[in-house]
Amino acid sequence: MFDVRAVDPRLLNSLTKYPSIPTYHTLDPRNGGLTDPATVFPGDVIATEKVDGTNSRVVLLPDGTYLIGSREELLYAKGDLIGNPALGIVEQLRPIAERLPAGAGIRVYFMELYGGKVGGAAKQYTGDPTQFGWRLFDVVDLAAWQDPLSWPVPRISAWREAGGQPWVPEDALVPLAAAAGLSLTPRLWHRPGASLPPAVVDMHELLTASLPATLVGLDGVAGRAEGIVLRAPDRSVIAKARFQDYERTLRRLVVPRT
Repeated sequence: MFDVRAVDPRLLNSLTKYPSIPTYHTLDPRNGGLTDPATVFPGDVIATEKVDGTNSRVVLLPDGTYLIGSREELLYAKGDLIGNPALGIVEQLRPIAERLPAGAGIRVYFMELYGGKVGGAAKQYTGDPTQFGWRLFDVVDLAAWQDPLSWPVPRISAWREAGGQPWVPEDALVPLAAAAGLSLTPRLWHRPGASLPPAVVDMHELLTASLPATLVGLDGVAGRAEGIVLRAPDRSVIAKARFQDYERTLRRLVVPRT
């Protein structure tokens, strides 16, 4: 039987984190510029808006309890008297966690919390520091949780970063979100992966055409979007394309006039 109070929280934290997302073009760690090659999507690809907030998670557990966390740490467990107030994550997501039904396994809802005072981009979504929004972008359904929870943290981390988490595919995610009453990050287009541009300049043009402004603005604000996330429908391949990365790279490619 699962008992949240008997499980090492370090294991649960690592097991339910969102993995790192690589950039669509290779990011040069020396200068932050983008270079070849581009990520290959053998099948179809779905583009969604990358919302500039804070990565958050609601973790539903087999014993009927839940956890709320940021990207890096767990902030609250059901029944706690005091929760970590970081970025307003617990305050905003606890009502959602309370109404989501637990199942037999571990299910993790990954959401982007934005607006309010969440980072420097909050003003792109709202002019009211008390106004928050959240969008679901992925769900993990871990039915066979017993073995992973017996592993040491380094093994869990390696498994997670290698794509070991069982993702809910797109055709199941859409009705799951609807049933839970959660809005997804905006879907921009669905096309063959072979149609994605291989060149940096062409991907920047596609970004600009796909998302001239954010689609999730609050109280009438429609500011600058951060970028897009590209996913295979089954989540076997995932990459991100951010405006600032492409703009930084293209500025370096411009030859100064003499």
